[in-house]
Amino acid sequence: MPPPRSVRFSVKTRLALLCGALFVISGAVLLGINYFLVRTALPSAEGDVTMPAPSNGDAVGTVDLSTGATSGVDSRAMNITEYRESVLNTLLVQSGVTLVIMAALALLLGWFAAHRMLRPVHEVASTARRLGADNLDQRIRMQGPRDELTELADTFDDMLDRLAASFDSQKRFVANASHELRTPLSAQRTMIEVAMNRPSVDAPTRELCGRLLTMNERTESLIEGLLVLARSDRGLDNKEAVRLDEVAGQVVDGHRQSAAGSGITLRAALSPRVVHGDRVLLERLVTNLVENAIAYNHSGGEVWVRTTEGAALEVGNTGPLVPADAVPTLFEPFRQLHRRRTGPNRGAGLGLSIVASIARAHGGSVQARPRPGGGLDMSVRLV
Repeated sequence: MPPPRSVRFSVKTRLALLCGALFVISGAVLLGINYFLVRTALPSAEGDVTMPAPSNGDAVGTVDLSTGATSGVDSRAMNITEYRESVLNTLLVQSGVTLVIMAALALLLGWFAAHRMLRPVHEVASTARRLGADNLDQRIRMQGPRDELTELADTFDDMLDRLAASFDSQKRFVANASHELRTPLSAQRTMIEVAMNRPSVDAPTRELCGRLLTMNERTESLIEGLLVLARSDRGLDNKEAVRLDEVAGQVVDGHRQSAAGSGITLRAALSPRVVHGDRVLLERLVTNLVENAIAYNHSGGEVWVRTTEGAALEVGNTGPLVPADAVPTLFEPFRQLHRRRTGPNRGAGLGLSIVASIARAHGGSVQARPRPGGGLDMSVRLV
């Protein structure tokens, strides 16, 4: 049997309990000292003592401690030993009741004090939960005297300043890289195509140009995938209402010809579904899933695409068997479990990692489940 899990209280609860415990200990010590002083101040058990007069005005007598006899006292009179015990017992009972009441009050006050003291920490945590790559402009800016909590808030604000600067730098890099990398590749592709179409080009040169063009297309695909991955990882600049079923329908229509050419049946059951996010990234998410389902399939296989109210998007396919323990690795960059069965034999290995990154950027997630007969069921949940 697994060992029992220890109970972990919140910091607020622990502070309240600590205040209550300290008060109980201090109160117990105080009552002990008070008990000792009262006991010392009471008459000793030696000699005679005059007892207080009863409330009904009866006579007061004295007690002879050597013989225990009383004189001039009614039936309520008591000897000194009983008197001491009565006073001390009353003191103990009343002190105990008072200690219990004050301990409960101390717990309530401790809870209130802990709540007030930890309020700045809650503000820091609340701000951290609201932050994302698209709203790094929020700050705590805690007011009040300089202490440990305001220092914590200022340190957090400084960290957000550094993060914002880092994300801005990344955005500029992605924008620059997008232009600087695509331009020469486009120029190379154009020159290769022009060289291939010249009448004087012999067959070996034409074959070499074809290989160069294939490599160029693969490089463009890799760079495009890396740029999309970087863009989705840094979050969304803005969100809008997007009809995911319409986006999926356009992607499916655009891939019917390539699916039919590979002997794949592409089916779609698209219910109206609205999500909030970036339309371009959502289109790339659907495209990657559909292309992946077509590429890792077999002739005569099927691919189906659904939009539902539960999981925003579901894409399934037939294909090779996928071990359950290999599913988590499918979403890692540059990981390919099988060689492509249809279409180009080589891919960049970024398709599903881009899907996962886009889903996270939209506050969602993606899950893959192996099908018993082969293939995968991909489920994308979006908010």
